[in-house]
Amino acid sequence: MSVETIYTLRRAEPVFRDLDSVVLRAEAVTDDGDTMPAGAAGTIVYVAPDMQTLIVEFAEPEGALVTIPASAVIPAAVRAK
Repeated sequence: MSVETIYTLRRAEPVFRDLDSVVLRAEAVTDDGDTMPAGAAGTIVYVAPDMQTLIVEFAEPEGALVTIPASAVIPAAVRAK
């Protein structure tokens, strides 16, 4: 097996991508200091290159942004099941 083949096999697809809908697993504080409750739904607007940090935007309060670890959210589709 070539190195390229091994790399391709080991490379995992990112769990989250820009514009994915997610739900907070626990309470979080926005960049403006507001508190978002667990269960709040938002949209990912940025995924850090290491895929460990996300910026999520919430509708209420308007334009609220939360910078959190990827482990702090779940896909909204999971909650809907």
